[in-house]
Amino acid sequence: MWLRVNKLRQHKLNKRKAKPVRKNHSSAGWAEAFSDYLQSECHLSDNTVMAYGRDVNRFIGWLEDRSLTELTVADLSDFVAWLSTFELAPSSIARNIVAIKMFFRYLQLEGIVVDNKAELLGSQKLWQRVPEVVGPKQIDKFLTAPKKLEPFYFRDRALLEMLYATGCRASEISSLRVRDVHLAEKFCKCHGKGDKQRMAPLGDAAIDAARLYLDHQRPDLAAIRPAETDWLFLSRGGRRLRREAIWELVKKYASIAGISAKVSPHTMRHSFATHLLAGGADLRQVQEMLGHSSIATTQIYTHVDQTRLKKIHQQFHPRG
Repeated sequence: MWLRVNKLRQHKLNKRKAKPVRKNHSSAGWAEAFSDYLQSECHLSDNTVMAYGRDVNRFIGWLEDRSLTELTVADLSDFVAWLSTFELAPSSIARNIVAIKMFFRYLQLEGIVVDNKAELLGSQKLWQRVPEVVGPKQIDKFLTAPKKLEPFYFRDRALLEMLYATGCRASEISSLRVRDVHLAEKFCKCHGKGDKQRMAPLGDAAIDAARLYLDHQRPDLAAIRPAETDWLFLSRGGRRLRREAIWELVKKYASIAGISAKVSPHTMRHSFATHLLAGGADLRQVQEMLGHSSIATTQIYTHVDQTRLKKIHQQFHPRG
Protein backbone atom coordinates (compact mmCIF):
# COMPACT_ATOMS: atom_id res chain seq x y z
CA MET A 1 0.00 0.00 0.00
CA TRP A 2 2.80 2.44 0.96
CA LEU A 3 4.49 1.86 -2.40
CA ARG A 4 1.27 2.80 -4.20
CA VAL A 5 0.88 5.86 -1.99
CA ASN A 6 4.46 6.98 -2.73
CA LYS A 7 3.86 6.65 -6.47
CA LEU A 8 0.65 8.66 -6.27
CA ARG A 9 2.35 11.24 -4.11
CA GLN A 10 5.27 11.66 -6.53
CA HIS A 11 2.85 11.84 -9.46
CA LYS A 12 0.98 14.73 -7.80
CA LEU A 13 4.21 16.51 -6.97
CA ASN A 14 5.34 16.23 -10.57
CA LYS A 15 2.02 17.54 -11.90
CA ARG A 16 1.66 20.48 -9.55
CA LYS A 17 4.11 23.29 -8.92
CA ALA A 18 4.76 24.37 -5.35
CA LYS A 19 2.97 27.54 -4.35
CA PRO A 20 4.67 30.56 -2.76
CA VAL A 21 5.11 30.27 1.00
CA ARG A 22 2.05 31.44 2.94
CA LYS A 23 1.06 31.26 6.57
CA ASN A 24 -2.73 31.22 6.70
CA HIS A 25 -4.67 28.28 8.19
CA SER A 26 -4.08 26.66 11.58
CA SER A 27 -2.28 23.35 11.96
CA ALA A 28 -5.65 21.63 12.48
CA GLY A 29 -6.96 23.35 9.35
CA TRP A 30 -4.11 22.00 7.28
CA ALA A 31 -4.66 18.53 8.71
CA GLU A 32 -8.26 18.66 7.50
CA ALA A 33 -7.19 19.99 4.09
CA PHE A 34 -4.61 17.17 3.89
CA SER A 35 -7.35 14.55 4.34
CA ASP A 36 -9.35 16.16 1.53
CA TYR A 37 -6.23 16.07 -0.65
CA LEU A 38 -5.68 12.36 -0.01
CA GLN A 39 -9.25 11.59 -0.98
CA SER A 40 -9.84 13.93 -3.90
CA GLU A 41 -6.42 14.00 -5.55
CA CYS A 42 -4.64 10.82 -4.46
CA HIS A 43 -7.85 8.78 -4.62
CA LEU A 44 -6.92 6.67 -1.61
CA SER A 45 -9.48 4.42 0.03
CA ASP A 46 -11.66 5.75 2.84
CA ASN A 47 -9.92 3.48 5.37
CA THR A 48 -6.47 4.73 4.34
CA VAL A 49 -7.58 8.36 4.49
CA MET A 50 -9.06 7.80 7.96
CA ALA A 51 -5.88 6.07 9.20
CA TYR A 52 -3.57 8.82 7.92
CA GLY A 53 -5.99 11.44 9.25
CA ARG A 54 -5.80 9.94 12.74
CA ASP A 55 -2.01 9.82 12.55
CA VAL A 56 -1.72 13.47 11.49
CA ASN A 57 -4.23 14.60 14.13
CA ARG A 58 -2.16 12.78 16.75
CA PHE A 59 0.86 14.70 15.49
CA ILE A 60 -1.06 18.00 15.62
CA GLY A 61 -2.07 17.25 19.21
CA TRP A 62 1.56 16.60 20.10
CA LEU A 63 2.58 19.92 18.54
CA GLU A 64 0.46 21.97 20.97
CA ASP A 65 1.42 25.63 20.32
CA ARG A 66 4.47 24.98 18.17
CA SER A 67 4.44 26.14 14.55
CA LEU A 68 4.70 23.68 11.67
CA THR A 69 7.14 26.00 9.92
CA GLU A 70 9.60 26.09 12.82
CA LEU A 71 9.97 22.37 13.48
CA THR A 72 13.39 20.76 13.16
CA VAL A 73 14.40 17.20 12.34
CA ALA A 74 15.19 16.77 16.05
CA ASP A 75 11.62 17.80 16.90
CA LEU A 76 10.19 15.26 14.47
CA SER A 77 12.47 12.58 15.90
CA ASP A 78 11.15 13.46 19.35
CA PHE A 79 7.64 12.85 18.03
CA VAL A 80 8.62 9.36 16.83
CA ALA A 81 10.20 8.68 20.23
CA TRP A 82 6.98 9.90 21.86
CA LEU A 83 4.99 7.41 19.78
CA SER A 84 7.17 4.62 21.15
CA THR A 85 5.89 5.35 24.67
CA PHE A 86 2.48 4.05 23.65
CA GLU A 87 1.57 0.41 23.08
CA LEU A 88 1.68 0.80 19.31
CA ALA A 89 2.76 -2.01 17.02
CA PRO A 90 5.89 -1.33 14.92
CA SER A 91 3.67 -1.31 11.82
CA SER A 92 1.52 1.43 13.36
CA ILE A 93 4.56 3.58 14.16
CA ALA A 94 5.85 3.02 10.63
CA ARG A 95 2.49 4.15 9.23
CA ASN A 96 2.62 7.27 11.43
CA ILE A 97 6.02 8.15 9.96
CA VAL A 98 4.72 7.67 6.41
CA ALA A 99 1.69 9.85 7.20
CA ILE A 100 3.88 12.65 8.58
CA LYS A 101 6.17 12.50 5.55
CA MET A 102 3.16 12.75 3.24
CA PHE A 103 1.71 15.58 5.32
CA PHE A 104 4.90 17.63 5.06
CA ARG A 105 5.15 16.99 1.33
CA TYR A 106 1.63 18.33 1.04
CA LEU A 107 2.57 21.38 3.12
CA GLN A 108 5.56 21.93 0.85
CA LEU A 109 3.29 21.61 -2.17
CA GLU A 110 0.95 24.24 -0.72
CA GLY A 111 3.79 26.59 0.13
CA ILE A 112 3.47 26.28 3.92
CA VAL A 113 7.01 24.96 4.41
CA VAL A 114 10.05 25.43 2.20
CA ASP A 115 12.04 22.36 3.17
CA ASN A 116 10.49 18.97 3.92
CA LYS A 117 12.45 17.98 7.02
CA ALA A 118 10.24 14.94 7.56
CA GLU A 119 11.98 13.24 4.63
CA LEU A 120 15.04 12.87 6.86
CA LEU A 121 13.13 10.70 9.32
CA GLY A 122 14.26 7.08 9.26
CA SER A 123 11.80 4.28 8.60
CA GLN A 124 10.66 2.07 11.45
CA LYS A 125 12.19 -1.39 11.23
CA LEU A 126 9.41 -3.95 11.00
CA TRP A 127 9.69 -7.35 12.59
CA GLN A 128 7.60 -10.23 11.36
CA ARG A 129 5.12 -11.08 14.08
CA VAL A 130 3.53 -14.49 14.46
CA PRO A 131 -0.24 -13.85 14.37
CA GLU A 132 -2.61 -14.80 17.16
CA VAL A 133 -4.63 -17.91 16.29
CA VAL A 134 -7.65 -19.50 17.95
CA GLY A 135 -7.80 -23.32 18.07
CA PRO A 136 -10.63 -25.31 16.42
CA LYS A 137 -12.35 -26.11 19.74
CA GLN A 138 -12.33 -22.46 20.76
CA ILE A 139 -13.63 -21.52 17.30
CA ASP A 140 -16.61 -23.82 17.85
CA LYS A 141 -17.41 -22.06 21.14
CA PHE A 142 -16.98 -18.68 19.49
CA LEU A 143 -19.28 -19.45 16.56
CA THR A 144 -22.03 -20.75 18.86
CA ALA A 145 -21.71 -17.85 21.33
CA PRO A 146 -24.71 -15.93 19.89
CA LYS A 147 -27.87 -17.31 21.52
CA LYS A 148 -31.43 -17.16 20.25
CA LEU A 149 -32.36 -14.72 23.01
CA GLU A 150 -30.00 -12.17 21.44
CA PRO A 151 -31.99 -9.48 19.55
CA PHE A 152 -29.77 -9.88 16.48
CA TYR A 153 -29.05 -13.58 16.81
CA PHE A 154 -29.49 -14.46 13.11
CA ARG A 155 -27.35 -11.57 11.91
CA ASP A 156 -24.58 -12.10 14.43
CA ARG A 157 -24.43 -15.86 13.85
CA ALA A 158 -24.21 -15.33 10.08
CA LEU A 159 -21.57 -12.64 10.56
CA LEU A 160 -19.28 -14.84 12.66
CA GLU A 161 -19.72 -17.81 10.34
CA MET A 162 -18.88 -15.67 7.30
CA LEU A 163 -15.77 -14.24 8.94
CA TYR A 164 -14.36 -17.67 9.70
CA ALA A 165 -15.58 -19.33 6.47
CA THR A 166 -14.06 -16.75 4.13
CA GLY A 167 -11.05 -15.31 5.97
CA CYS A 168 -12.30 -11.84 5.00
CA ARG A 169 -11.16 -8.67 6.72
CA ALA A 170 -13.75 -6.73 8.73
CA SER A 171 -13.85 -4.04 6.02
CA GLU A 172 -14.50 -6.69 3.37
CA ILE A 173 -17.39 -8.21 5.33
CA SER A 174 -18.79 -4.73 5.91
CA SER A 175 -18.60 -4.06 2.15
CA LEU A 176 -20.46 -7.21 1.13
CA ARG A 177 -23.65 -6.59 -0.79
CA VAL A 178 -26.52 -9.03 -1.17
CA ARG A 179 -25.63 -9.51 -4.84
CA ASP A 180 -22.09 -10.55 -3.87
CA VAL A 181 -23.29 -13.64 -2.01
CA HIS A 182 -24.19 -16.68 -4.10
CA LEU A 183 -25.43 -19.28 -1.66
CA ALA A 184 -26.56 -21.82 -4.25
CA GLU A 185 -23.12 -21.75 -5.88
CA LYS A 186 -21.40 -21.69 -2.44
CA PHE A 187 -19.21 -18.63 -2.86
CA CYS A 188 -19.16 -14.87 -2.30
CA LYS A 189 -17.36 -12.08 -4.12
CA CYS A 190 -15.10 -10.04 -1.83
CA HIS A 191 -13.76 -6.55 -2.49
CA GLY A 192 -10.28 -6.35 -0.98
CA LYS A 193 -7.56 -3.72 -0.72
CA GLY A 194 -7.18 -1.59 -3.80
CA ASP A 195 -10.69 -2.75 -4.84
CA LYS A 196 -9.23 -6.09 -5.91
CA GLN A 197 -11.94 -8.73 -6.19
CA ARG A 198 -11.70 -12.40 -5.34
CA MET A 199 -14.03 -15.37 -4.91
CA ALA A 200 -14.26 -16.89 -1.42
CA PRO A 201 -15.82 -20.35 -1.06
CA LEU A 202 -18.59 -20.79 1.52
CA GLY A 203 -19.09 -23.88 3.67
CA ASP A 204 -22.45 -25.39 4.61
CA ALA A 205 -22.48 -23.82 8.10
CA ALA A 206 -21.97 -20.31 6.71
CA ILE A 207 -24.56 -20.88 3.99
CA ASP A 208 -27.19 -22.12 6.46
CA ALA A 209 -26.54 -19.20 8.83
CA ALA A 210 -26.72 -16.68 5.97
CA ARG A 211 -30.01 -18.15 4.71
CA LEU A 212 -31.59 -17.91 8.16
CA TYR A 213 -30.47 -14.30 8.47
CA LEU A 214 -31.72 -13.39 4.98
CA ASP A 215 -35.09 -15.08 5.60
CA HIS A 216 -35.83 -14.16 9.22
CA GLN A 217 -34.08 -10.91 10.16
CA ARG A 218 -32.62 -8.93 7.31
CA PRO A 219 -36.00 -8.02 5.73
CA ASP A 220 -37.04 -6.28 8.96
CA LEU A 221 -33.74 -4.38 9.19
CA ALA A 222 -33.89 -3.41 5.50
CA ALA A 223 -37.41 -2.04 5.93
CA ILE A 224 -36.13 0.56 8.44
CA ARG A 225 -34.02 2.30 5.81
CA PRO A 226 -34.83 1.05 2.28
CA ALA A 227 -32.04 3.13 0.69
CA GLU A 228 -29.44 0.94 2.46
CA THR A 229 -30.86 -2.40 1.28
CA ASP A 230 -27.85 -3.25 -0.93
CA TRP A 231 -25.60 -4.11 2.03
CA LEU A 232 -25.67 -7.67 3.34
CA PHE A 233 -25.11 -6.96 7.02
CA LEU A 234 -27.25 -4.18 8.46
CA SER A 235 -27.20 -2.41 11.80
CA ARG A 236 -30.18 -2.06 14.12
CA GLY A 237 -30.93 1.23 12.34
CA GLY A 238 -30.99 -0.42 8.91
CA ARG A 239 -27.66 1.03 7.86
CA ARG A 240 -24.56 -0.77 6.64
CA LEU A 241 -22.83 -2.50 9.56
CA ARG A 242 -19.58 -0.62 10.05
CA ARG A 243 -16.28 -2.44 10.46
CA GLU A 244 -15.91 -0.89 13.92
CA ALA A 245 -19.21 -2.51 14.93
CA ILE A 246 -17.96 -5.83 13.55
CA TRP A 247 -14.86 -5.55 15.78
CA GLU A 248 -17.08 -4.87 18.79
CA LEU A 249 -19.30 -7.87 18.05
CA VAL A 250 -16.31 -10.19 17.63
CA LYS A 251 -14.86 -9.07 20.97
CA LYS A 252 -18.26 -9.43 22.65
CA TYR A 253 -18.77 -13.03 21.53
CA ALA A 254 -15.14 -13.96 22.17
CA SER A 255 -15.66 -12.83 25.76
CA ILE A 256 -18.88 -14.87 26.02
CA ALA A 257 -17.03 -17.91 24.63
CA GLY A 258 -14.35 -17.49 27.29
CA ILE A 259 -11.51 -16.96 24.84
CA SER A 260 -8.66 -15.24 26.66
CA ALA A 261 -6.62 -14.27 23.58
CA LYS A 262 -6.91 -10.79 22.09
CA VAL A 263 -9.50 -11.82 19.53
CA SER A 264 -10.40 -9.55 16.62
CA PRO A 265 -11.81 -10.08 13.12
CA HIS A 266 -8.21 -10.41 11.94
CA THR A 267 -7.75 -13.26 14.43
CA MET A 268 -10.48 -15.11 12.55
CA ARG A 269 -8.60 -14.43 9.31
CA HIS A 270 -5.37 -15.79 10.82
CA SER A 271 -7.21 -18.83 12.19
CA PHE A 272 -8.88 -19.46 8.82
CA ALA A 273 -5.50 -19.58 7.05
CA THR A 274 -3.76 -21.64 9.73
CA HIS A 275 -6.54 -24.23 9.92
CA LEU A 276 -6.57 -24.57 6.13
CA LEU A 277 -2.83 -25.29 6.11
CA ALA A 278 -3.26 -27.71 9.00
CA GLY A 279 -5.85 -29.56 6.93
CA GLY A 280 -3.41 -29.95 4.04
CA ALA A 281 -4.30 -26.97 1.84
CA ASP A 282 -1.66 -25.73 -0.59
CA LEU A 283 0.01 -22.44 0.29
CA ARG A 284 -0.84 -20.99 -3.13
CA GLN A 285 -4.51 -21.81 -2.62
CA VAL A 286 -4.52 -20.10 0.77
CA GLN A 287 -2.81 -17.08 -0.79
CA GLU A 288 -5.57 -16.82 -3.38
CA MET A 289 -8.34 -17.17 -0.80
CA LEU A 290 -6.80 -14.48 1.43
CA GLY A 291 -6.19 -12.14 -1.51
CA HIS A 292 -2.49 -11.68 -0.77
CA SER A 293 -0.51 -10.12 -3.62
CA SER A 294 2.67 -11.92 -2.56
CA ILE A 295 3.02 -15.45 -1.26
CA ALA A 296 5.64 -14.14 1.17
CA THR A 297 2.78 -12.60 3.16
CA THR A 298 1.01 -15.96 3.33
CA GLN A 299 4.14 -17.84 4.35
CA ILE A 300 3.96 -16.52 7.90
CA TYR A 301 1.21 -19.07 8.56
CA THR A 302 3.67 -21.89 7.95
CA HIS A 303 5.46 -20.72 11.13
CA VAL A 304 2.27 -20.86 13.15
CA ASP A 305 1.22 -24.45 12.60
CA GLN A 306 4.04 -26.33 14.29
CA THR A 307 1.79 -29.34 15.05
CA ARG A 308 1.30 -30.10 11.37
CA LEU A 309 5.03 -29.89 10.68
CA LYS A 310 5.77 -32.35 13.50
CA LYS A 311 3.22 -34.81 12.13
CA ILE A 312 4.67 -34.56 8.62
CA HIS A 313 8.16 -35.13 10.00
CA GLN A 314 7.03 -38.18 11.99
CA GLN A 315 5.14 -39.58 9.01
CA PHE A 316 7.72 -39.19 6.28
CA HIS A 317 11.18 -38.85 7.83
CA PRO A 318 13.14 -42.15 8.17
CA ARG A 319 14.10 -41.21 11.72
CA GLY A 320 10.80 -39.57 12.57
